[in-house]
Amino acid sequence: MSTLTQRATIYMDPVLHKALRLKSVETSRSMSDLVNDAVRYELAEDADDLATFDARKKEPTLDFEDFVKELKRNGTI
Repeated sequence: MSTLTQRATIYMDPVLHKALRLKSVETSRSMSDLVNDAVRYELAEDADDLATFDARKKEPTLDFEDFVKELKRNGTI
């Protein structure tokens, strides 16, 4: 174990734990590597979402009721 790693205890659904263990064996990768990659992926996705929100923050807001009325007016619904 690298000195740059941090140990953590997590509690998993037994079915997910079994799936992770099987994937670990199937891919010859440690369960820790698989969990670290999954967490990195989720955090990167969150960062992308936040960047998108930031880029669109100056767009005008659209009232839901007005939007639905417009959909009815133009025959979409």
